[in-house]
Amino acid sequence: MITDYSIQAVAINAIPLIFAITVHEAAHGYAARKLGDNTAYLLGRVSLNPAKHIDPVGTILIPLTLLLTGSPFLVGYAKPVPVRFDKLKNPRIDSIWVALAGPGSNFIQALIWAILLITLFGLGVNEPFLVSMSQAGISWNLGLLVFNLFPLPPLDGGRILAGLLPARQSIALGKIEPWGFFVVLALVFTGVIGNFWMEPLIGFFKGAIYLITLPLQMLL
Repeated sequence: MITDYSIQAVAINAIPLIFAITVHEAAHGYAARKLGDNTAYLLGRVSLNPAKHIDPVGTILIPLTLLLTGSPFLVGYAKPVPVRFDKLKNPRIDSIWVALAGPGSNFIQALIWAILLITLFGLGVNEPFLVSMSQAGISWNLGLLVFNLFPLPPLDGGRILAGLLPARQSIALGKIEPWGFFVVLALVFTGVIGNFWMEPLIGFFKGAIYLITLPLQMLL
């Protein structure tokens, strides 16, 4: 039976998650277009329409499973934005910028949610729904940011690492891609990524957001 609380809980988490994933994927396509590849743009993937990016497993099933099982880390993914790296102006360097665009958008969104949360508290607005949604927005975006930076393809971190490695090692890393996500999921559900990757990096980015928003906290 669905209760009012469960509907509210779904709304609190679903809205930030949909924004986090949609903007993440659109940012990849936008960066690729700016750097010379129109593939994602021509396919309608440089869009803030969630329907263009939602993946039934990565956007719905995995986050819902983690939420219902009480996982301390919330992660997910969308349909990857297609990028023709050979069409980029400087494929080796530009591929890194395209990969960084998604996690970068999540950091910016986490910062925006944090600013909203600080503003609510500073103005004495104790509206539980908005406060909870702001907190969820920070958690989802930091989770997606750190998860996607894991250095294994097809995640963004794997593409960044491939762009930084010498050609031979980069090609070898690329061969892992068909199996990479299964490896990553195994590491997620066994707690390896959570304990040794996500926990310390989320702490780092929370610290960065705290420092950036410190003037606002002092003002309010």
